[in-house]
Amino acid sequence: MTRPKLIASRWSSRMAFILASTAAAVGLGNIWKFPYITGENGGGAFVLVYLLCIAVIGIPVMMAEIIIGRRGRHSPGIAAREVAKESGRSSLWQITGWLGMATGFLVLSFYAVIAGWAAAYVYESASGAFQGQSVAQISGVFDQLVSSSLRLTVWHAIVLLAVAVVVGKGLKDGLERTVRWMLPIMVGLLILIAIYAASIGDFSSAMSFMFAPNFADLSINGVLLALGHAFFSLGLASGVVIMYGAYLPRETSIVQTTLWVALADTFVALLAGLAIFPIVFGSQLAPEAGPGLIFKTLPVAFSTMPGGVLVGTAFFVMLVIAAFTSAIAMIESAVAFLEEKCDWGRWKATIVAVFSLWLLGQVTIYSFAGAPWTQIDWQVPGKTLGSWFDLIDYATGSILLPLGGLLLAVFSGWIMTRSASQDELDTNPTLFRLWLFMVRWLAPVIIAIIFMQLIGVLNF
Repeated sequence: MTRPKLIASRWSSRMAFILASTAAAVGLGNIWKFPYITGENGGGAFVLVYLLCIAVIGIPVMMAEIIIGRRGRHSPGIAAREVAKESGRSSLWQITGWLGMATGFLVLSFYAVIAGWAAAYVYESASGAFQGQSVAQISGVFDQLVSSSLRLTVWHAIVLLAVAVVVGKGLKDGLERTVRWMLPIMVGLLILIAIYAASIGDFSSAMSFMFAPNFADLSINGVLLALGHAFFSLGLASGVVIMYGAYLPRETSIVQTTLWVALADTFVALLAGLAIFPIVFGSQLAPEAGPGLIFKTLPVAFSTMPGGVLVGTAFFVMLVIAAFTSAIAMIESAVAFLEEKCDWGRWKATIVAVFSLWLLGQVTIYSFAGAPWTQIDWQVPGKTLGSWFDLIDYATGSILLPLGGLLLAVFSGWIMTRSASQDELDTNPTLFRLWLFMVRWLAPVIIAIIFMQLIGVLNF
């Protein structure tokens, strides 16, 4: 069988790769999820465990994905197959890449819907919808949004249309050009909001909450959540990193670029906390407000603070940018696969991928709207799944992502030849042996523990 042609596109520079990878990693997980799970798990102790796990798990596995992508020079599934063949292993190991690509697509099916929430909130905030409203009325704004299938469909379609316009233009004219200006704007807005929050909120309480560890407040489940979030916040096991690695020039250092991406991603997650928690504490709101922290709790603060309309609008613009840059990254591997497998042009592959994603997103939209056909009653460890959205969320977060991460660690540590990975990593022997130990032993064991805890095999 004739092997598919290698992907010819390349990032224009190391900085382009760092910006694109950082923009992909910095998404709703950092700005929406990280603050509220920090609030739910005691603050500083959780943050410390999270930072340690970024260092010992996230960075080594990210390096592994980039190695597979650059070595294979294809979309994730084909790249893993070609690397396995080169290493003299069964082509069945291509499941490592296919699983990541499929998982990323499923995640994006509801991620794009949540991005639509953020886009809707830009309009709500700019129009002054939160000003002078009670807590119940502000909560009602969110409830009305998520219960309206028509409104969600419109905002979801707007987000995906923008995704199609960018991705359809290709790597350099689309993704690279977009993140070059979007990422600085997003980080700039976040810094300005953090400065404003420090000046009008309770900054000292926020600092103590985030950086003064109190391990009595951290349960073993909180530790496992920190492990899982550290792993997933970098966008691992979703096809993104392998795909972006396939575009990485041969002369670019994988070690250096990975470290820069991890540092930037972590910086933004911490900065998001410093932008949010001073406002939360200054307004006497609950930091453990859960997933509603961004869409229900913060608008309460925006409704009463000086310049709340402007600050709230800037915040949700920043959230939209974060979600959008992750969305264009997550769909890229599906588009590249259709180009390779079907020999389609870029625009045709993009339109098919985006339309498929729009259709799949209706499951999430109608689940939130309470459509009868989306409702289920399934018991899984620790929770009841009430809708098809709950099932997709559980399947991706608790099964597919950790399973994909485990396969990636095993593939890079045991299946890929040592000489091939050493050639790609191109670093000193001591650092290479440290990386190899982490992906062969440390990462698989820890990811396996997370996986077993998530599916209920282990209970703490």
